Amino acid sequence: MVNSTTTGRFRWRIVTLLFLATTINYIDRQVLSFTMTDEVFRKEMLDVSPDAVLTKEATDRFKVLYGDVDAAFKFTYAIGLLLVGWLIDKIGTKRGFSLGIIVWSVAGVLTAFVNSMAGLRWARAVLGLGEAANFPASVKTIAEWFPRRERSFANGLFNAGTNIGIILTALVIPYLILQYGWRSSFFITGLLGFLLLALWWFTYSKPERNPKLSADELAYIRSDNEQAPPLKVSWGRLLGYKQTWAFAVGKFMADPIWWFYMSWLPDFFNSNDALDQKLDLKSFGMPFLIIYVVSDAGSVFFGWLSTQFMNRGWSANRARKTTMLICALCVVPIFFAAQTSSLTVAIALIALATAAHQGWSANMYTFASDLFPKNVVASVTGIGGMFGAVGGILLALLAGRIITAFGYLPMFIIASCAYLIALAIIHLVLPKLEPVKTEELLEEFVVGAK
Repeated sequence: MVNSTTTGRFRWRIVTLLFLATTINYIDRQVLSFTMTDEVFRKEMLDVSPDAVLTKEATDRFKVLYGDVDAAFKFTYAIGLLLVGWLIDKIGTKRGFSLGIIVWSVAGVLTAFVNSMAGLRWARAVLGLGEAANFPASVKTIAEWFPRRERSFANGLFNAGTNIGIILTALVIPYLILQYGWRSSFFITGLLGFLLLALWWFTYSKPERNPKLSADELAYIRSDNEQAPPLKVSWGRLLGYKQTWAFAVGKFMADPIWWFYMSWLPDFFNSNDALDQKLDLKSFGMPFLIIYVVSDAGSVFFGWLSTQFMNRGWSANRARKTTMLICALCVVPIFFAAQTSSLTVAIALIALATAAHQGWSANMYTFASDLFPKNVVASVTGIGGMFGAVGGILLALLAGRIITAFGYLPMFIIASCAYLIALAIIHLVLPKLEPVKTEELLEEFVVGAK
């Protein structure tokens, strides 16, 4: 057996590349949640005179329309996850991810030129279609470059880019808006994707084709003796496996909560009358830095924890589900964030919940590569992500209406319960994490062909 301590470490450079891609992906999708707190932006999107005062009715109307814009992003993101997952499995990770980067970067730049909520909705819809490529491509890359026992940690590392993306957005975007206007925030961040495209295209290749990878490290990467089947499996066939549904449930229940944080936390801190202090474009930076540094630590820690459990001899089933239970319990107290008057307490509770979500997410992404052969990992990830996006659409359509009518408490109650319910359903659907065998897929493929 090849030992990781005797091999090279080139595979960790690939994780670094995925981390950078995920960071830029999240910068581009997160820009709007901070820009939406800018009064000039709100007036322009509502076609209100710059000199007019925004009434409560106009602000509430903006929040409802903003929820619809958010739903449009998630709708195309859901469609994109299915299409891109299939496309990546068909044409390869390198070309499939490159196409996604091009689409989301063009959409990011074009958002700088919109003049209405309708235009914003279309721009965000195109952005969602392109951004769907990031996670199917990244999870498939991890499956190609890492043995099973390292995947949860590797997934946790690249997934930490989501938090860094939000941190950078919170620190930089308010400055850009205050100094150069809201349009600069979309234009400048959109250009980052084109730099990523060049780096990805000239850096990435499969392990077998990479001249910088040592023979020992390649042997270690292939030490699980997984054989990828020479076939393409349809979505319909994949939906026939309970493993697919277990993954989909975890995404459907948890992803909408993360997207709620992304889309609405700036407004929560900006407009929540219960807090003793409110945040604005001048003061978002430090609180969001704290929240997402803690969140980043959660992504890495819970990915590492699951790996450590397995290194101690635990089964993948016990290690993954125990880690996810810990994550689910850490989210429960978040409902109090909507009731406390202390900004510090609210930040602490939200930081704990976002860290736990990222730990949950790192282990969920590992489900796909644990349970399916490498040739279908991107498709399975896309299916699960599509279910997550559908949940996000439903919550996004309701969020603005719930918040304007009842405040943030109902939303945080939903967040506090979602993960425990999801884990219970996952365990009922899949009591043991038994992988789908390559031979089983091959057999069904042959039967289907007949």
